[in-house]
This record gives sequence, structure tokens and C-alpha cells, in this order.
Amino acid sequence: MEIHAVGVIGAGTMGAGIALVCARKGYSVKLLDANQAVLDKALAYLDSTLSRDVEKGRISEQQKADTYRLVQPVSAIETLADCDAVIEAVPERLELKKTIFADLARICRSDALLLTNTSSFSITAIAGGLAHPERILGFHFFNPAPVMPLVEVIRGKKSSEDNVQQAYRFAQSLGKVPVLVTDTPGFIVNRIARPYYNEALRILGDGIADVEKIDRIMKKAGGFKMGPFELQDMIGIDINFATTESVFTDFFYEGRFKPSRIQQRMVQAGSLGRKTGDGFYDYNN
Repeated sequence: MEIHAVGVIGAGTMGAGIALVCARKGYSVKLLDANQAVLDKALAYLDSTLSRDVEKGRISEQQKADTYRLVQPVSAIETLADCDAVIEAVPERLELKKTIFADLARICRSDALLLTNTSSFSITAIAGGLAHPERILGFHFFNPAPVMPLVEVIRGKKSSEDNVQQAYRFAQSLGKVPVLVTDTPGFIVNRIARPYYNEALRILGDGIADVEKIDRIMKKAGGFKMGPFELQDMIGIDINFATTESVFTDFFYEGRFKPSRIQQRMVQAGSLGRKTGDGFYDYNN
């Protein structure tokens, strides 16, 4: 099966970025969200990003218009019935994802690729109980999706090899660098990243150094493009915390993955990083 039409479920930061990635490569995209305000924000993001591409001479005004027209905002999941591939990019809540894929398994063609952008949940668990679990795969982009080259293609316990290979080729067609991953907590990147965030939070909590100093040291001495706190603010502290909780639980509460109370309190306070205007840094000025 050739992929022409792509559905993206969730028009938040990741969903909007994934929609842009697909549209830039000529795919027709249906961007689904039940919240009209979120859809409007996503379309504004697409317009502003493509406008910057025009200003920098990367594309013409006509190319901008053609790419923008490829993204159709929709609010009902039934509109995705004719899509060749659907990428789910909703918040990290397992039951929500299972419900969405149960609906997709019922609505979409039997040969459609059903992909989840989950950053930590088991693909096997998401597909569990579905009539055709071989259709479900992990397809994990990194934030910001239009910039970061890597996509983890994650094989669930019952994912078919044909679908795995097709998802791999789809990632390549998007200009990404796919890597095949076995279904394990946190996959590769997020499992490796937990100590980066968690030790930085422990150092902060122990009063050894402040946020700015830790970030500066990791960039200057460690060669990282962003420090651990800058990264958390960009990703979303709530998303980062939820990922750590998931990895901690799925590794049967191994201490090395234990979430931080500092993150927990910030999530409770609604200080989630750039998207709320404040996190470890203040973005209101």
C-alpha cells in the first residue's frame, strides 16, 4: 500500500509539528482535535512557520500556500476513515490512547497503518484487546518534530513485520532517520534521558547548584545544545514528568527512575514551561 493521506490525532505541539512534517513532504493531512481553539492555534503555528520559510528564501509564496492547503482541520474521528496512515499524538494517558485505537481499528481500512507517538507507554499495552493488534506500532517523533531528525519505530509484541517495514519506509519518506526499537519502557532515547533530567533535579534539590548554573555547565562542559531544565521547559514539564512516571512504573519502581517531587509540585502549580509562560525559567518578559 502507498501512503497518500495521513491523519494526525491531537493538534497540540507535537501533533501540529507532525502535521507540518507530513505536509512539507506532499502528504494530504487531516489534523484532528475536538478543541477548536487548539486547532486554531495549530493552524496559526503552521502559517507562521511557513511564513518564516518564505522570509528565509527556503520556499516560495506558492509553495507556502500549497503546503498550508494540504492540512485540513477536522473534529470527528470518523473523518479519518479514508486515511492510509493515522498518527496519534494525544496526551500520555493510556486509557485515552486505547480508546482512540479501538475506534481507529473499527473506522479505518484493514491495511491502514495505525501509529502512536507515545513517548513511553508500551505499544503492546496500547494494542492489547484490539481485534487486530498487528496494526499498532510506535512512531515516536521528538520535539520539535519539524527539526529533530530521529523517529523511533517501535515494534509491539504482535506488530506485523510488514507493517513495521512500511512504517520504517514512511519515516524515511518524511526525511527522518528511523531506528527500529523493541517495545521496552521509555524505548531508547527516553530511557537514556531519564538520568539526565533526574540527576539534574536531584542536584537542584540538594542545593548544590541552581537551575541556570546546571544548564550552563552541561552546555559548556558537556557539549549539550540545551541544559536539562531548558529542555524540560521546551518539552513541557508535565509531559516530562508523565514520561518519568511511566518508565518508573514499567520498570517495577526501580529507584534510578524515581520521579522528582520538584517536577510534581510544578505540574500541580501549572508551571509547565514555555507553553504556560513559566517553568524553570520565566518566559513572560
